[in-house]
Amino acid sequence: MFLVEKAGLICYNQCTELMEMMSMAPSAGYPERSGICVAGNIVADVVKSIDAYPGVGMLSNIKSVSLAVGGCVPNVGIDLKTLDPDLPVSGLGRVGNDEYGRFILSELEKKGVDTGGILVSPDSLTSFSDVMSLPGGERTFFHARGANALFSPSQIDLDSLSCRMLHIGYILLLDSFDAPDPEYGTVMARFLKEVQARGILTSVDIVSDSSGKFARTVLPALKYCDYFIANELECCQVWGAQPRGANGQLDISAIWDAMERTLGAGSAKKVIVHAPEAGLCLSREGGFTVCPSLDIPEEMIKGSVGAGDAFCAGALLGIYRGMDDRQMLEFASAAAACSLFSENAVAGMLDFESVCRIMNTFPRKKLP
Repeated sequence: MFLVEKAGLICYNQCTELMEMMSMAPSAGYPERSGICVAGNIVADVVKSIDAYPGVGMLSNIKSVSLAVGGCVPNVGIDLKTLDPDLPVSGLGRVGNDEYGRFILSELEKKGVDTGGILVSPDSLTSFSDVMSLPGGERTFFHARGANALFSPSQIDLDSLSCRMLHIGYILLLDSFDAPDPEYGTVMARFLKEVQARGILTSVDIVSDSSGKFARTVLPALKYCDYFIANELECCQVWGAQPRGANGQLDISAIWDAMERTLGAGSAKKVIVHAPEAGLCLSREGGFTVCPSLDIPEEMIKGSVGAGDAFCAGALLGIYRGMDDRQMLEFASAAAACSLFSENAVAGMLDFESVCRIMNTFPRKKLP
């Protein structure tokens, strides 16, 4: 990993302390307020493998169709329960009273995610994405927001929450939460403040957007989130910055600057960024840390659709368990690597100990 200080970069190729620190049993007892609640987007991913992307009026052959869960709540929630089956995990969101909604609820319940806070909407369809997948791995998405657009804070009984942390995603894909608020800027910001007022730590994730409302939708929420988790493009997009140079290589300096501005714009304890090449963390107390991603052989990679949420789940569990920034990034990057072994978002995730073994099996990428 890289520990970055103002004076320069200090490189550490291998670290062994994480396995020693994380040797505690996953079933170790949790305090009275315990577990992680995951709120927000719930999506059914309908992946259709096609032989070519057709032009207007033309035909393409569909070779296979598969149905999988998608969105923040299923992806992060199931990943957390896979990593630690004894961790209390609950979901908050909204689905339709349809086949996709029943499928998602069933998948969550199979893994032990508490679905009591997920509403079933009688008058809107479950959000879904038709994912057109080409033989080379390129994908095109057709998305229906459905019930996600109707999910709002008014449907959540905050006083009944018993979790220690609440993670919500994604800003810019939750219409009711993204709506303006005259006092707090956005409904999301007001919601996060009310969650914090109940002694619950807050975490947010966002999505990329080209509508021009990125900054004004994201910035109000920063004042009331304890942990901000995003990819390199999303973090930089808040500030109109570019995370990569002209050669396409990761610009760590530019990302660091965007993370500093993000930390300065709110009350976050940590700003965490993930990219294919590395994970980065800027902490109010621990400085700036960069950890290269695991270098997984190309022939072992089946898909990357769930890598960001897998990293997020690993980071949340690391924070929950009290890992330092370096340990958290190492573990989160290994969790993200596991997701690469499956075509869908959650099937590749492994249990805590197996992820630790993966972390020590593969080398890490070389950063420029």
